Amino acid sequence: MAELAGLEDPRARAVNERHGDDHGVNLGTLRALAKRLKTQHELACALWETDDTAARLLALLICRPKAFGRDELDVMLRGARSPKVHDWLVNYVVKKSPHCEDLRLAWTADPDPVVASAGWALTTERVAKRPEGLDLAGLLDVIEAEMKEAPDRLQWAMNHCLARIGIDHPELRGRAIGIGERLEVLKDYPTSPGCTSPYAPVWIDEMVRRQQS
Repeated sequence: MAELAGLEDPRARAVNERHGDDHGVNLGTLRALAKRLKTQHELACALWETDDTAARLLALLICRPKAFGRDELDVMLRGARSPKVHDWLVNYVVKKSPHCEDLRLAWTADPDPVVASAGWALTTERVAKRPEGLDLAGLLDVIEAEMKEAPDRLQWAMNHCLARIGIDHPELRGRAIGIGERLEVLKDYPTSPGCTSPYAPVWIDEMVRRQQS
């Protein structure tokens, strides 16, 4: 913890806080520290319990994802209110867990929109890599009915799923683009030069163009 405190950078904190993350450690520096420490699950658990954002991010880099129980991961997600901690927990730990599918189903149906956004992130992963058994048309029905009014983080996750369905499943591409055009979610999202807009119709078209080129 003393070492993490010494890595605090006011400029990094200012950037991170604009994205809702209350820490000031450069992520590249954090990854270098994790590389030095290597996997240390007990230390990771102790770091997580500090409730410090930088310490939790480090914990997620040095833990053993398969060592966490299903209920343990559920409690961790519900306590992960920093967007970056939430994102890393889902992507670096839950996706590697044997409990991933069980948690995907439970979280997607959760009334807490932040928890539900994790379920949608895991669903997007399945759409892209293991779509067998998913009701893709049913997912589009839910997105069409609920995405427009969803809170920001849930809306973002649902929009990502919409785009992924359109990119990876040509038979549903027209419908996915049509839903995006009707709902206009993230249509005016500011996009840096050289980056692809998160507006689903533009995102789908650009990714398909890259695949075909």
